Amino acid sequence: MKILTFVLIGLALTARSQSASVEKSVFGIQTGFLGIWAHNEARVTNQLVFRSEIGVNAGIAGAAVFLQPVITAEPRWYYNLTKRVNESKRTSGNSGNFFSIRTSYHHDVHRAADDSDFAFNSSFKSRSISIVPSWGIRRYLGNHFNYEAGVGIGYYHAPGGYDDLDLNFHLRVGYKF
Repeated sequence: MKILTFVLIGLALTARSQSASVEKSVFGIQTGFLGIWAHNEARVTNQLVFRSEIGVNAGIAGAAVFLQPVITAEPRWYYNLTKRVNESKRTSGNSGNFFSIRTSYHHDVHRAADDSDFAFNSSFKSRSISIVPSWGIRRYLGNHFNYEAGVGIGYYHAPGGYDDLDLNFHLRVGYKF
């Protein structure tokens, strides 16, 4: 009887350690200080997802508020899922730490407030692309609400030869459907 008990406990622990995997698909919305985004994460492997995102970044230039549509494609590697499972921590909704390569296409800027003094670097107003390697975390509060933080530094390019460093620092709260 003792042998059967040890075998069952061993099988349960083995099954538990094998369940460290990202979810097949996660769809949700997130908002931060300057924007709102809808996203989907689709599983590629047990630790890798492909995140697609569409949203609107907002900003302030002088007294004017501007809006900039953005489309993002981002592979994410959730590297600590097995450790979280072994420590009995939550991994549902892809809750964990991740590395990513955030690639974003920013469309033309649109003014959201009328201000005759609206002026800033003209290359920023045009379409642009950025590629930013990043590190971040996502955690859940309950079954649907989450928060996410990330940081990274990468490359920004706009037409006309405007190249610069792009900083990714985000703090978002969201809802998973």
